[in-house]
Amino acid sequence: MIDFGIPLLIGYVLSPFIFIFLSSYLFEKTEFANYIYVLFALSFVSRLSETNRNVFLKSIFGKQYKILRILENFIYCLPFTLFLVYQKQFVFSGILNLCITTVTLFNYNKTTNIVIPTPFSRKPFEFTVGFRKTFFVFPIAYFLTYISISVGNFNLGIFSMLAIGFTCLSYYSKMEDEYFVWNYNLSSKEFLIEKTRTCLIFFTILILPIIIALSISFFKEIDVLILSLLLCYPYLITIIFIKYSFFPNEMHLSQGILIVLSFIFPPILLIFIPFFYSKSIKKLNSILND
Repeated sequence: MIDFGIPLLIGYVLSPFIFIFLSSYLFEKTEFANYIYVLFALSFVSRLSETNRNVFLKSIFGKQYKILRILENFIYCLPFTLFLVYQKQFVFSGILNLCITTVTLFNYNKTTNIVIPTPFSRKPFEFTVGFRKTFFVFPIAYFLTYISISVGNFNLGIFSMLAIGFTCLSYYSKMEDEYFVWNYNLSSKEFLIEKTRTCLIFFTILILPIIIALSISFFKEIDVLILSLLLCYPYLITIIFIKYSFFPNEMHLSQGILIVLSFIFPPILLIFIPFFYSKSIKKLNSILND
């Protein structure tokens, strides 16, 4: 929320409503929602199990470390637990809490240097860094696609595709140092074209397994599938242009409002894309022409 310029107060107010809406949507669309929901919850809790973080906590709290970690995991999963209880999924609620308790029993003293491989080169840092931070999203999205095909729910497959689209949008919320932009031996126009081309190619690579699977299983809905895919592209292009139209400053509330507005009324992208492209060119000229 901070990366997109949304004040935390607004975020705290909206988050519960968004969480309840997405949870309800999931349970309405598929009979496997309980399995998916537990998987989502565990993926979020796993972020608390980072090695260095837990070694640090253990060095401070000592014998109280296990109690702290159990309480931490319970609090982190509380929204998921309450919603499962609301859905009368008492067994899965119990399984979830048993799993998050078991996680705290692992030894975190040993550090590892595992680097998650990516299908991207080092040059486009947005996807390389972003993919490693959001790696857990992609197995979940591909699993949702499998379930959508198994139960014949096309909407769930579209949801998994859009989930990857939103994830890729988040990769452009961080600004790089001016030096890394200046280092490109390109004009402002060529720089934006290169950034856009790289983004669309890598997004297509990530989304391709879902597109192929859905197009084979739901051939009659292929027009909706293609339309949903093509709609993702202008949003990715827009977020790139917005990012560099304010470069090197971080995106703030005004840009976040514009992004939300484009989700509510997609045709406004026809105005946003040329407008922010022009602003990006002017901003980048002072750096790339130096």
